[in-house]
Amino acid sequence: MNDWHIVCDFDGTITRTDVIDSILQRFADPSWEAIEDEWLQGDIGSRECLSRQLSLVKATPTELLAFFDTIEIDPDFPDFVDHVIGLGASLEVVSDGIEQGIARILARNYVSLLPILANRLRQLGHDSWRIDFPYASDACRAASGNCKCKSTPKGKRVLVIGDGQSDMCVAATADFVFAKDRLAEHCERNGIAYARFDSFAELPALLAKLPAASAANTTPFNVETQELFHHV
Repeated sequence: MNDWHIVCDFDGTITRTDVIDSILQRFADPSWEAIEDEWLQGDIGSRECLSRQLSLVKATPTELLAFFDTIEIDPDFPDFVDHVIGLGASLEVVSDGIEQGIARILARNYVSLLPILANRLRQLGHDSWRIDFPYASDACRAASGNCKCKSTPKGKRVLVIGDGQSDMCVAATADFVFAKDRLAEHCERNGIAYARFDSFAELPALLAKLPAASAANTTPFNVETQELFHHV
């Protein structure tokens, strides 16, 4: 799989829950939910959504770190990482979530040295925060905090692994998608080549059905080739 680059979401994909939503439920004023509704309806992008929501969080660094330590991941993800690296593919965790939380959660589960592209928390006071967007793009069609399309290298096939709204834009330009939940529904509605999954334990068998290629986009996926993935 030397010709493949994998863009893997974090919240709800590697983790069982959405980490930012869990932080908001635990530490933020309840008005965060109205902001969430604006984002889900497409009235605002995730950058504006996250900026407004994280300003409502009241938590000390110690409280946030302790909270990160309660977050569970898919237990098969560490083995999946080892498998992908063994196959020669490149893999990045690309998230519209919080870099510090992702790094701590992965390290606690013995997954380290993976590139992480995500938003960053900045402490403003004893228990107040803002969120910075080092991977944002003014050209991003989804007005995301992290423009995932920027993480797709030239000259490689791109496989997206994700579950939700932040993955929809990059899924449209990927060579193939492993999807669950809302992302799977989006791919189905929009004719995007994908395979549905529920656990990382399923993915080695799906990876084996991806074609080898010497350059990106040499064998486009269509409905017929996608059918191969539904019988794994």
